[in-house]
Amino acid sequence: MADEEPLLRFPPPVPPGPAPAPTYAELRERRPVARVLLPDGSRAWLVSRYADNQRLLAEPRLSRAAAARRGAPRVRGIALEAGSITTMDPPEHTRLRRLVAGEFTAHRMKRFRPRIRAIAEELADALAAAGPPADLVAGYAGPLSIRVISTLLGVPEPDLDRFRSWVDDYLGVAGTDPAAVADAAARLRGYFGSLVAARRAEPGDDLLSSLLAAREQDRLTERELVALGVTLLVAGYQTASSMIAGSVQALLDRPERLAELRDDPGLMPTAVEELLRYVAVSAAGGTIRVATADLELGGARIRAGDAVLPAITSANRDAAVFDDPDRLDLRRDPNPHLAFGHGPHRCLGAALARVELTVALSTLLERFPGLRHAEPARRPRWRTGGMVRGPLTLPVAW
Repeated sequence: MADEEPLLRFPPPVPPGPAPAPTYAELRERRPVARVLLPDGSRAWLVSRYADNQRLLAEPRLSRAAAARRGAPRVRGIALEAGSITTMDPPEHTRLRRLVAGEFTAHRMKRFRPRIRAIAEELADALAAAGPPADLVAGYAGPLSIRVISTLLGVPEPDLDRFRSWVDDYLGVAGTDPAAVADAAARLRGYFGSLVAARRAEPGDDLLSSLLAAREQDRLTERELVALGVTLLVAGYQTASSMIAGSVQALLDRPERLAELRDDPGLMPTAVEELLRYVAVSAAGGTIRVATADLELGGARIRAGDAVLPAITSANRDAAVFDDPDRLDLRRDPNPHLAFGHGPHRCLGAALARVELTVALSTLLERFPGLRHAEPARRPRWRTGGMVRGPLTLPVAW
């Protein structure tokens, strides 16, 4: 395939709701690896098919570290954070991931489940006491996600409110002032720098204290520790909140699916996997890479220095892998979705995300069996201009 003019701007126009833009279906059929124009004016290759994304995510010649270098094409208002676990290549990435992975095993996350359940029940109590209608984003999904990740990291609860605007600015893309993004990044780094100092003086029973022990053994640098804290907080807050709220909306939009899950709680494991596949909480769903050598991908010739964007949102709707991919099928099995990525950078927090979404949905269905849209004639507004999409509000009744 020869180089062509950009087919669309990135992020592409995405209608509000859990489904991805129709543009992706067109790309998978017509131009599975297509040129797009990024907000900074540079170009990238957008990869839309499942098999090509799977290869991309495991391809060592497509570098995250190169995408964080000065002058590299970028999606956000500022460059990627160099030295973060998300912008490292092996062997540096391998070393850091090995240190952290033990804290995020499925077994450890299951042990954390009672704490997640307690937070969810407390928020459900508050919703019930206030009575309907209620905004599920402000009253449940948002507070649950930030309290869960903050508890895991050891962030004091009084500090939670100030994170919200910082994270929103940090993840901004279209229409976000680059100065605001840079300021939010600096504030987050500064806060975690102070928190590291506090935990060094007085360790606690939290992830940051455990990682600090690795730091003291000269296996984790101060910069890596701070960057990791920022990464985990940002990913664990807005992504989880959007996934919870988006999943609830997807079920409310399909009352028969909601009733199916409510009446058969044993469906929850496959339902969670299907919602992870179906609900598009990212405009594309993957961190930008830069090629360090020429390669072929999906019929396109990628040259050294070219930027490449995975479109996991699109891959998860590829009919070559998923039967009737635009249907929400709570019994779908197997379900080899790429919601958590693939390869060396597969999401560290996958086990936590699964437990959190399971608890969030189970608690809601148990406490509010009559859950429904409070304003069925009005579609919830979605955040569509940033790295993470999701309902801005979700009015519900019961």
